[in-house]
Amino acid sequence: MFSTFISCGTRKIFVEKRQLKTPLLQTEVKAIQKQENTLPPAGLLTSREKILNYIETYAAIAQEEMKSAGIPASITLAQGILESGMGYGRLAVEGNNHFGIKCHTTWEGPRLYHDDDEKGECFRVYTSPRQSFHDHSQFLKDRPRYAHLFSIPIDRYEAWAKGLKKAGYATDPQYAEKLISLIERFELDRFDNNTRFSKATNLIEHEVVKGDTLYSMSKKYNVSIEAILQFNNLIEPTIYLGQILQIPTP
Repeated sequence: MFSTFISCGTRKIFVEKRQLKTPLLQTEVKAIQKQENTLPPAGLLTSREKILNYIETYAAIAQEEMKSAGIPASITLAQGILESGMGYGRLAVEGNNHFGIKCHTTWEGPRLYHDDDEKGECFRVYTSPRQSFHDHSQFLKDRPRYAHLFSIPIDRYEAWAKGLKKAGYATDPQYAEKLISLIERFELDRFDNNTRFSKATNLIEHEVVKGDTLYSMSKKYNVSIEAILQFNNLIEPTIYLGQILQIPTP
């Protein structure tokens, strides 16, 4: 076990790195990271562009968790956007922690210390964003104070947002309103309905290379641009190098 200090301006983060006790996690790290999409550099991106990138990168994982855990993908995405600083916050960057989940007494993995409600609080560190999303689902499922949420239908995101605030997920008095605003501004509730994905019988994975456009792909695979956008949950007709797109074929 070893520890390091990371200095940023006048604030310091203390990262305590420990060998994970579960051997399976160690063997899966490379496989998980290979599958994991990553956000593009922040650069000169606007807040809206950062949010759109976050949605495009993590929507599929949020939907996977919705299917296995019963938490609306819209809620998971909105919480992730808010808690992770659109994916560019320190906890997300240094610890893959997208939901601000603290260590508590049960966490035995790596940890990161930084100021939050109190000075030097302990936060969980994950091997990948995917692990963070999964732990977020387990965190809600395993705690009795969130049990009432799972009786709320998946399509009632407003009730979920208010229920999370009432159960004490965050101290911000406007937490529920912020989640609802994100969901409605970016139409995140569309990810709570997976009906169109079950209709596709054949898929092609296409990695975007230099020269690719939505138009060229639509011609190559004989599928409409709208179908590509809808199937990949893209809000705007923008693609980037290295992006993996699912192409529905006739």
